[in-house]
Amino acid sequence: MPRLLRRLALIACIAMLPAWAGAQGLTVSAAASLTEAFKEIGARFDASRGAAAGGTTRFNFAASGVLITQIAQGAPVDVFVSADEETVDRGVKDKLLDPTTRRDFAANSLVLIAPAAATPPLASLADVAGPAVQRVAVGKPATVPVGRYTRQALEAAGLWARIEPRIVYADTVRQALDYVARGEADAGFVYRTDAELVKDKVRLVATVGGHAPVRYPAAVVLNSRQPAAARAFVDYLLGADAQAILARHGFSKP
Repeated sequence: MPRLLRRLALIACIAMLPAWAGAQGLTVSAAASLTEAFKEIGARFDASRGAAAGGTTRFNFAASGVLITQIAQGAPVDVFVSADEETVDRGVKDKLLDPTTRRDFAANSLVLIAPAAATPPLASLADVAGPAVQRVAVGKPATVPVGRYTRQALEAAGLWARIEPRIVYADTVRQALDYVARGEADAGFVYRTDAELVKDKVRLVATVGGHAPVRYPAAVVLNSRQPAAARAFVDYLLGADAQAILARHGFSKP
């Protein structure tokens, strides 16, 4: 039975990938917060390589913990890009990622947000523990890096135990953003770049500290079918073109 369960999990995990995964061209599994920037970077990367390189760079966006699990269970991926160092550390330890290709290429900030029309308005991190806030959107700490950063920050502020009963857990940072944008949560924790996407629907209350630095590392998957092209993509992330795109989308240098 355990073998059957593992096989079913593998089938379900790979089914989450787009139908083109494993086809000609690179497959990059990347943290959800990179969606808009990476779609633009992918197009520029493909153009820089020219038609002779063959194929198109394709992306699978999800929570970093979900993506590394897909890779562990055999999903055909060439490059893994996480929103935290911890998940890449695990991938290296489990011999899923090539540590010699690991590069930090961007950074972000954790922020507290509230619905734009929230009444009464939140003014500080401490207000999240107040009676006006009944539902707080937080990424699942086990699989979503923004959730781990959030827990670290709230524990450092002595607020986690008070807020935990009110948490609405999200599968990705974008889901946490949606909960707040739709008014389904009174507050939430996301990255600054995510909050900027829906400035008409959410209000940035405060930048939150007390957590590990929010850095984005990329690495080539050891089982990549195109390791040279995968390394070229990781290197491209550090180049001027990609860095300019990331900056325009609100990311900073690591």
